[in-house]
Amino acid sequence: MTFQIIPVAEASVVTLMKSVDKVILNPLIKLLFALAMVYFIYGLARYLLSPDNEEIRKSSKSSMLWGIIGMFIMVAVFGIMSMILTSLGETRITVDKTTGNYTVGDLK
Repeated sequence: MTFQIIPVAEASVVTLMKSVDKVILNPLIKLLFALAMVYFIYGLARYLLSPDNEEIRKSSKSSMLWGIIGMFIMVAVFGIMSMILTSLGETRITVDKTTGNYTVGDLK
């Protein structure tokens, strides 16, 4: 009979990446995507509400551009994480052929 003072956790890289993706990255991506969307809408509102002032219109165009770039980056990060999980063996989407229902990761 052996006694271990320090418990040993049995986990794989896939479970670690799934946990990081689910607990840290997905909420962070959603938050940053929402902030980029708000920044884009802010620039759009400023652009539409000040048709006479060319300086405000120029800065509003810049805000809209950076909002779109931010949203693109968040979608790209989500895609990269999906590619990493898929290459490690995680199947994100499974379809039940008899019922037509699908399961995404741990969600049902």
